[in-house]
Amino acid sequence: MAPAVQFRLENAWHPVEGDDCGAFVFTLVNLSDVALSDFKLAYTSLTRVKDTEEPILDNAVFLKRNANFHQFAPPAGFVLQPGASWTFRVGGLWRPAKHRTDGAKSAYITLSTGQHAAVAVADLMLGGGNSVPPPALLPEGKVSQPFAMLPWPETAELVAGEGFPVALYPAEGASLVELRAVENVLRLFCRLFAVGHAPLSLAPVHQGRAISLKAEEALGASAYRLDFAADGIKLTYGDVAGLQYALTLLSQMLHGARTQPETFRFPVSGTIIDKPRYDWRGCHLDVSRQFFPVADVKRLIDILAWFRMNTFHWHLSDDEAWRLEIKAFPQLTTLGVLRGPDEPLLPQLGNGAEPVGGFYAQDEVRDIVAHAAALQVEVVPEIDVPGHSTAMLVALPELVDGQEAPDSYRSVQGYPNNALNPAIEYTYEVLGKVFDEMVELFPSKLIHIGGDEVAADTWMASPLARKVMEQEGIEGTFGLQSYFMKRIQKMLADRGRKLAGWDEVSHGGGVDPEGTLLMAWQKPEVGLELASQGYDVVMTPGQAYYLDMVQDEAFQEPGASWAGTVPPHHTYTYEAVAEFPAELAARMRGVQACIWCEHFLTRDYFNHLVFPRLPAIAEAAWTRKDNKDWLRFAAIVRLSPRY
Repeated sequence: MAPAVQFRLENAWHPVEGDDCGAFVFTLVNLSDVALSDFKLAYTSLTRVKDTEEPILDNAVFLKRNANFHQFAPPAGFVLQPGASWTFRVGGLWRPAKHRTDGAKSAYITLSTGQHAAVAVADLMLGGGNSVPPPALLPEGKVSQPFAMLPWPETAELVAGEGFPVALYPAEGASLVELRAVENVLRLFCRLFAVGHAPLSLAPVHQGRAISLKAEEALGASAYRLDFAADGIKLTYGDVAGLQYALTLLSQMLHGARTQPETFRFPVSGTIIDKPRYDWRGCHLDVSRQFFPVADVKRLIDILAWFRMNTFHWHLSDDEAWRLEIKAFPQLTTLGVLRGPDEPLLPQLGNGAEPVGGFYAQDEVRDIVAHAAALQVEVVPEIDVPGHSTAMLVALPELVDGQEAPDSYRSVQGYPNNALNPAIEYTYEVLGKVFDEMVELFPSKLIHIGGDEVAADTWMASPLARKVMEQEGIEGTFGLQSYFMKRIQKMLADRGRKLAGWDEVSHGGGVDPEGTLLMAWQKPEVGLELASQGYDVVMTPGQAYYLDMVQDEAFQEPGASWAGTVPPHHTYTYEAVAEFPAELAARMRGVQACIWCEHFLTRDYFNHLVFPRLPAIAEAAWTRKDNKDWLRFAAIVRLSPRY
């Protein structure tokens, strides 16, 4: 019986003397019954051939490249017989392959008829080196206090009981707001642990324990206090968020005591007094590179709420796709989302012969925002401009300066001419209409506008841009970017919104720091520089908080490595505020995990790379440095829900 996919591409990376970047060796195996001639092979890979020169090839002909998309053909006259293989070599890479996910992520062949056929691809193999599996990423763990709480609270003086209640329920007299909070946390638990025993009930439970609920505004925002006794629990909270956090913590402790009684117990007496370390406890999700259905987005928000995180940064556009329905420009979610061999956008990052798309309709966005709000999670939307805009430019070609050479600059990811042109007035008209619809969808006072990774020579070949530079006295790409960002900042202000962005928004003169929040991602010291310039800062350095980074140096460990190796221990112990002097500490709003999705082709990859590092960041966001304990965390984090 012939296999469902009748072609396989094996790929290996080999060192090359005199070239630190080495070379790929590809082998296409024909498992079909048909001989192939006059065909083309395309693959996607983050380890790209250099944009500035022709690839160094052996036994192949170069046809095309676009960012991560590469296409080659065999030598003229070559016929690939059934059961035979074609092996070719590709050099001229822009970096060496360091991990098994650095090779081909997908492939397909284009037949002489123009039809496309899927090609199976697996891990990159290592030639001429020692390929070993990574070690265990977590120690066994050890708790000095037998309570499953993550993040760990500010103070906890507890006495463990011999058993645990069947469930916790609100005492008589609970208000409607309090009953709804109990219901919200109960439903959250049931979604995350579908076969777990319910920790909460709205009605009294035999062998249960009552929770007396009391609001006390003086405790402060997000704060709460728990007093335990054998006959009941007293829960005092500063606001609804504090109430939810306390109920979540109780659910964690009861779940841990029930599922791992040899390690965890439930308190019979004692007190917890708790509040978060930082106001901004965030997680970002890139849905442009890979599309996440609505249910999956809500699942991640549920996980954030379980760990008492309060901000979901939703990265809705990039070079690879525009995911947000904008009724004024429907082509953004038709032309701007389709990737495939014959679609407006070429396959990238794991796409093959079949077209892929996906976007969020406005009613779906409202549903997600409401779901998050019920869990005390704010949704901060991002559309990434002026760079990272290939999809938008494909959908709206009127935004291109027709006098500019079509490949006059390339982004760091290899996209040609991928930035919106600040000199085209229609750019601002389009963005104005986009913002008009966004403010109706997202209650957040912040709109994140990206601002990252604009190539240093962007717009320099655009006559329109040159004219604006001369008229406005602007120097260079980053001066022009600052001009663009200042106009965007005013457009947001006119709509009652403030600007958030990546740290490069500060380049070329930046924008007015008042009310502006920037995310320091390139390296930790950038955060201090931004704070000294007057910006509010969220720390999200790739070297600690980017969850697509590899967790070990071993070749067989999956993930990216441009920011180095980021083991869970480093993520957990990293102190984002370490270099901030006292006079700038107030500028440090908090910390954020970033889930960039170039490598997230499956749910298993997501779980492997995101956990346990996401809960590690959650604890860093909530728990004081002197209250953190790596071995305790390693023991408790195993109870975490999976994606």
